[in-house]
Amino acid sequence: MPDARDNTDFSRLALDIKAWGHALGFQQVGIGRIDLETDEARLDEWLREGMHGEMGYMARHGTRRSRPAELVPGTIRAISARMDYLPAARPAPDMLADGTKGYVSRYALGRDYHKLIRRRLGKLARRIDAAAGRTGHRAFVDSAPVLEKALARNAGLGWIGKHSNLIHPRAGSWFFLGEIYTDLPLPADAPFTLSHCGSCSQCMQACPTGAIVAPYRVDARRCISYLTIELKGSIPAHLRPLIGNRIFGCDDCQLVCPWNRFARLSAEKDFEPRHGLDAAELTDLFRWNEPEFRRRTEGSAIRRIGHERWLRNIAVALGNAPREEDIVAALGRRETHPSALVREHVKWALERQTVDGRR
Repeated sequence: MPDARDNTDFSRLALDIKAWGHALGFQQVGIGRIDLETDEARLDEWLREGMHGEMGYMARHGTRRSRPAELVPGTIRAISARMDYLPAARPAPDMLADGTKGYVSRYALGRDYHKLIRRRLGKLARRIDAAAGRTGHRAFVDSAPVLEKALARNAGLGWIGKHSNLIHPRAGSWFFLGEIYTDLPLPADAPFTLSHCGSCSQCMQACPTGAIVAPYRVDARRCISYLTIELKGSIPAHLRPLIGNRIFGCDDCQLVCPWNRFARLSAEKDFEPRHGLDAAELTDLFRWNEPEFRRRTEGSAIRRIGHERWLRNIAVALGNAPREEDIVAALGRRETHPSALVREHVKWALERQTVDGRR
């Protein structure tokens, strides 16, 4: 029986895929080759040096992360899609300057992007099937071992900056990425083969913990996003003062990037701030019990860290906050929390909030 794709005009299909992607709310769709040999070597070196910290999953899947055809047999192209997420929120510099407020990374202020983008990619994949017959494909949004930034670079969506984020010359870096692995021989777009960061090192200088240890090299063990999201245990005491009021993630390297002057606010309503998280008082957030945390973070990326780590992060921020009686009182109410992890960070914060160790 003849294959339906035998009569497919793949150049036309590639153009259609990009048009369908735009109609689904993606700002850019590209098609790239899956050769990641150089990226694999860099990943291996990064892993050998232990810079992934407790993120064991980064090494667990071996070469399937850097060799798409090992993850999804038959894959010869990766369709990469970009969706801008920058929300209309209280300005980040204002929040970071107010030590009584809790700073949440801009990507997590609204609804969790994983399901939203996965649904859109699923619709795009079905359109492709309808046009080319049943294809071998699989869609990803942080859901499998995928080198999404490298694949997006190969698909012409931007270059990987010194802070390790993808940068588009007309859109900056405030965007999510999603991929569809496919066995269709689609014409590939021209990749970004050069970095356009030049001599700029603002992201490296702005990192509060010095996690960008060299251009294009981030030590996750020092990264605030890792410390507040991925790390399950105790935050190293020497890094706690550097975290400031960042309670979920960190955006400092993106905030100073000159290319982000071209970024535009997202048109997606789901990415708008929820529950006032773009201007919330630390003491108010610290009062949330577990049921309230679960209710207020329903459909949010924040829920994945759980209530215990939520309190851990806020305790650190309260320890870094200006000395105020209501902050001391809020911490005091958590001194006997059932979690040893929470108690440890509350104790540290109280010591920071006291004078000569006396309340």
